[in-house]
Parts: sequence; structure tokens; C-alpha cells
Amino acid sequence: MANITERFFDSKEQMTQALAASLEQRISAALSQGQRASLMVSGGSSPAPAYKYLSGLDIAWDQVDVAMVDERWVDADHDKSNERFINETLLQDKAAAANFITMKNAAATAQEGVAQCEQAYQQIQRPFDVTILGMGPDGHTASLFPHAQGLEAGLESSQLVCAINAIQSDVTGAITERMTLTLNAIAQSKVVKLLIGGEEKLAVYKEAAAGGDVKDMPLRAVLQHPDIELEVYWAP
Repeated sequence: MANITERFFDSKEQMTQALAASLEQRISAALSQGQRASLMVSGGSSPAPAYKYLSGLDIAWDQVDVAMVDERWVDADHDKSNERFINETLLQDKAAAANFITMKNAAATAQEGVAQCEQAYQQIQRPFDVTILGMGPDGHTASLFPHAQGLEAGLESSQLVCAINAIQSDVTGAITERMTLTLNAIAQSKVVKLLIGGEEKLAVYKEAAAGGDVKDMPLRAVLQHPDIELEVYWAP
């Protein structure tokens, strides 16, 4: 099992404050040791306020590597692009000086783009200082979707990234082709922060934590990984 710390808050505002403070502390600690800091980020509404807070901090952003946890295989100007979301929230103000490593490249498909993406991600200092994960109502995390094409590689590969083609659903939307960190990459993090909002997702998290087939709810693979330091943030 992962080493799990659950931090439940009374409001989203309290969760945002705690998350932002922790991210600031971890980035600053890495930089104070004379190292580059690495921040692996997810899209979604939950971390957005913390990203906007971080963007204004007066830290050595030129020594911080920021990279996506997962990405739809769309261009960075697409309205569903996670990179676009990060550009509009985190990589603003002072944080615009950060070194952003894109997950999406010019390859026609995610599968064809794996080697180039892997090469780029191998350049990021490990262990990653912080990896931020979300979770879907289907029990996916990153782009490790239930029974997706490529899921086995995502769970078992020794690489850092893999291509995924999810089974289309209300959760995935129309764009099922993704690139994602593998479980191996997620485990190479000093800390993984899992952000959950609302009672419905809390129930999904508890179902995943109760055990079962990881292919049905890939979040279980993270929760069960013995090398992962996991902090769960929840707010209603």
C-alpha cells in the first residue's frame, strides 16, 4: 500500500490555501538545496486557484521544470488542451519564467509521439518534487482509464510516459487519444497529491481504496503502490 495521508477540509478555499502553501514549501525546499525543482501538473478546476497563487510567487522560476501529468492529443491552442490550461493559470506573471516541458509533440498520433515525449521527460530531474493528480468518477487518474488501450503499458512499463486510447464515455468526452505518465513515473515522486472534490468523488475514492481490480479503477494502482507517498486533499 501507498503511505497515504488524508487531508479533508471544510471548504475549497481552505483546501486551496493548504495546497498552495505545501507546493510553495516543496518547490522552495528543492531550490534551497541548489537543485532544480520539478512540478508535474494536472488540468482541472481543483488546482487552478493554487496555480494562480503560485504564479505570483517571487521564487527562481527559471530553475523550475513544469510538465504535464497527462494530455489529450490536441494542439496547445485547443480548448481541451491541458497545456493551454496550465499556460493560462500557472505559467503567468513570475511563473512565466518556468521551464515548461510539453507532452504533446508534432507526431500524428500519441503512439507515434511516445519516443520523443519519453526523451523529453527523461531530462527532468527525478524524483519529481511534486506530482499532482486528479481523479474521475470512473476511477481513472492521470489518463490511466479503465480498460483503455495502452493501460497495461501504463501500469507495467518502466518508461515514464505511454500512449492511451480510452474507451469513449461521458468522462473521456470525444477526445480519447492521450499521453500520460506511467505508474512507474508517478511513483518516482517525492510526494503525490491527489485532489478530490465533492461527495460523489469521495465515494469513488473510498471504493478504490477498498481494493479490487486495478483495470476497473486504475486509481487503485496508485493507492496500492508501496513506494508512493500520497497526500489526499478533499473538499466538498
